[in-house]
Amino acid sequence: MTLGVLAVLGMAFSMFAGFWTDWLWYRSVHYSSVFTTTLWTRVGLFFVFGLLMAAAVGFNVWLAHRMRPPLSAMSVEQQSLDRYRMGIAPYKKWLLCGITAVVGLIAGASAAGQWRTWLMWVNGVPFHQSDPQFHLDVSFYAFDLPWYRFLLGFGFAATVLSLIAAALTHYLYGGLRVTSPGARATAAATGHLSVLLGVFVALKAVAYWLDRYGLAVKSSDFRATGNWTGLRYVDANAYLPAKTILFCIAVICALLFFATLWRRTWQLPVIGFGLMVLSAILIGGLYPAIVQKFQVQPNEQAKEAPYVAKNIKATREAYGIDDAKVTEYAGTGSAKDKSTLRDDVDKTASIRILDPNIVSPTFQQLQQIRNYYTFPNNLDVDRYSKNGKVQDTVIGLRELNLDGIPKKNWINNHFRYTHGYGVVAAKGTEADGNGQPVFTESDLPSSGELPTYEQRIYYGEKTTTYSIVGGPQKEIDYSDNDGEKTTSYREKSGVSLSSPVNRAAYAVAFGEPQILYSGAIGEGSRILYNRTPKERVEAVAPWLTIDGDAYPAVVDGHIQWIVDAYTTTNGYPYASRTTLGDTTADSLTAGNDSRAVVAQQNQVNYIRNSVKATVDAYTGEVKLYQWDTQDPVLKTWMKAFPGTVKPKADISQDLMDHLRYPQDLFKVQRELLTRYHVQDAQTFLSGSEVWQVPDDPTNKSGNAVPPYYLTMKMPDQGSQAFSLTTTFTPNGRDNLSAFMAVDSQAGTPDYGQIRILKLPTSTTVGGPKQVQSQFNSNSQQNIAEFVRLIRGGDSEIEYGNLLTVPLDGGLLYVEPVYVRGGQLKYPLLRKVLVTYGGATAFEDTLDQALDKVFGTSGAQPPPQTGNTNPPASGNPTVQQALKDAQKAFDDSQAALKGPQIDWQAYGKAQKDLQDALKRAEEAQAKASKSTGKNGGGGG
Repeated sequence: MTLGVLAVLGMAFSMFAGFWTDWLWYRSVHYSSVFTTTLWTRVGLFFVFGLLMAAAVGFNVWLAHRMRPPLSAMSVEQQSLDRYRMGIAPYKKWLLCGITAVVGLIAGASAAGQWRTWLMWVNGVPFHQSDPQFHLDVSFYAFDLPWYRFLLGFGFAATVLSLIAAALTHYLYGGLRVTSPGARATAAATGHLSVLLGVFVALKAVAYWLDRYGLAVKSSDFRATGNWTGLRYVDANAYLPAKTILFCIAVICALLFFATLWRRTWQLPVIGFGLMVLSAILIGGLYPAIVQKFQVQPNEQAKEAPYVAKNIKATREAYGIDDAKVTEYAGTGSAKDKSTLRDDVDKTASIRILDPNIVSPTFQQLQQIRNYYTFPNNLDVDRYSKNGKVQDTVIGLRELNLDGIPKKNWINNHFRYTHGYGVVAAKGTEADGNGQPVFTESDLPSSGELPTYEQRIYYGEKTTTYSIVGGPQKEIDYSDNDGEKTTSYREKSGVSLSSPVNRAAYAVAFGEPQILYSGAIGEGSRILYNRTPKERVEAVAPWLTIDGDAYPAVVDGHIQWIVDAYTTTNGYPYASRTTLGDTTADSLTAGNDSRAVVAQQNQVNYIRNSVKATVDAYTGEVKLYQWDTQDPVLKTWMKAFPGTVKPKADISQDLMDHLRYPQDLFKVQRELLTRYHVQDAQTFLSGSEVWQVPDDPTNKSGNAVPPYYLTMKMPDQGSQAFSLTTTFTPNGRDNLSAFMAVDSQAGTPDYGQIRILKLPTSTTVGGPKQVQSQFNSNSQQNIAEFVRLIRGGDSEIEYGNLLTVPLDGGLLYVEPVYVRGGQLKYPLLRKVLVTYGGATAFEDTLDQALDKVFGTSGAQPPPQTGNTNPPASGNPTVQQALKDAQKAFDDSQAALKGPQIDWQAYGKAQKDLQDALKRAEEAQAKASKSTGKNGGGGG
């Protein structure tokens, strides 16, 4: 008994611990209303529908028992059931309560999972748009119809369970007979069961009526277009009238079942039910097939064109692509003078040659500093301004890496090593003479061009475990030449562990008994968990779909993770559906845990980037900002969770400067635009202008090319704008069919404007795969020989992002080429490939390649990114060290030239270069210190 009581208490406390820790966490992030609203909605649905189900089943069991016939004349069949009746007689009430409790619990649990459906129904906001068939507001399909379908499903379940329970009770107590001679059912049993069957058929009538509206959001496979949503000719002219006829038949059939209360015979109801089944087969199945075969197929385009036009219009509206500007573009180049074209390059785009998806190992090697820091596999592209000029910047955070700590144990893992430190950023458009990034923010602590900010990173994409901070145990802050620095977290983030109840709850919830009794936890200790930006935003806004790529930005003195979030529905009439997980996958998401695929199996047919969220990397504070002020789905959720989303006006200018158009939304839109750039129904049905997103030509993954951020100017724009770009090829071919860009510069009037440059079908312009093949096989520029030599040794080539830039009627392709190998384990920029109008260049720098393609120098001199001339210094030690550095640099460059690259000599020269620069730095610092001591005073 004692063990049993203890087991029950343990289970109860385990359940309490989960509930209590969740409540504490939501309260710590100031979103307790989300927790309480969700909780009480679930509890309410659980009890209401659980009690309804229990009452329905229990009432029918009780009624069947009450209607039992007298057992004076017992048949052989009833005598065999007698022992069962005698066995359950003493426990009838308990058995009834048990049965009803079980079905009630199951039904309640199922209903609790419909809390989103309930909240959307009760808080639904109109779209002020009507569907073209029934002329009902879209909100009926998005918010009302799902709830009605749930109620209908619940009604069917309750009726079927009640029917089964009543039939078993009648059989057990003699109301129904199977083998005995005479009447098979008593009048009472007949009336009771016929009423239940009548309710079932009445619900089927309601289902037929709702199915009429369901046709507007029904998905089907349409041969001409693939995935299809909405009514087609056969739906409007066969299925719709068939559903109406079946509704009427079902109503009549239900009335016949109810009539057995007076007639006490099954004859008419059975005839009616048989008629309904036959009608469902003939009218609901055979008739539409005949219409499709003999009316639609002989003249499909003419029959389907009006419905395809509705689908095109609805799909373009639902995905926000209805205002995309499609412009005809020659794509074959310009007749301008080459010097003019060369000048136009600088005016048209700030070409980014630093690929954020390649250089993470370079950041790791040069800026990791300590093994317990790490960078994400894919860095991010952002914009920062200096002296009024905006610069595309590749940025990453030096996050905590527990696998790299010197000694792993519970204290080190959760108390000592708790956070990362600092931003590392580099110019996106430059590389130094060694092919390394030109850092604008680097070292530890980080310093450079960014304004002063809090550098500690307690919340990040790599921070997946909990930490306990703020107590007696000091944390490792960072290490420098003077040794380790320690700190103690003083923010109010996380949950306090001062209470024994809290400690016990977290010890149970996390399966860590040491939390309960460890001396490292004391007054002021707080536990931090749910620390990735995606986790935090998903928790405080469970009704949002989160973009797969959160990115960091220095905003108002703090590192803020910026998270794009979407409102979605799959109930937009006539809009074709897409599976987000499939649509947002590309060559970067494949096998890459740092860039998640959004909502793997979440199928939608309406999406809006309605919320911009931020997560403070130091405090963990989560803020949700309304971005799309017209989105009715967001307005609905804001009614359900008032006060959780801040108005758009609260976005500071500093934050606005770093907001951008989200990649996942762009990938969904570009996938839809492969078909829905066509607005003419006949052309759409012919499939002659179907595009496809090309595979990434820079690797062999076979996945779609990712979109690229690039500051550039489209032909109709007056100046450059931060944009997200992609290309299209014809279906089944590799030549280019279109180029697409969306203005990603938040806060500007053109933000979100999609522009498509459509190439004529009469000309053949090389697509990404063809351009890459031309690069690899070009013998005039010695590209093929370079590739062969590199791959012939112990090195490998990594192709960077193949950027496409519209330039004066033609297309300029630029691709950085990285080499990794020898003694270097990280990629360095070695070459830049450029092609325009059939001319190709393969040079050490972008400016050299552009000059060669256009046969002239640009208006602006190339940036001096690799200065190797030693600065003047009166210190002989410094002078000698700089001379050594110059010699080492020359040796490294010489090793890269010739018919075969000497990687061993290059590695030695690089080591000599670093040693010489270190000697120069130390000598200069020593001289400065000595000067400071001797020349002090003044003032």
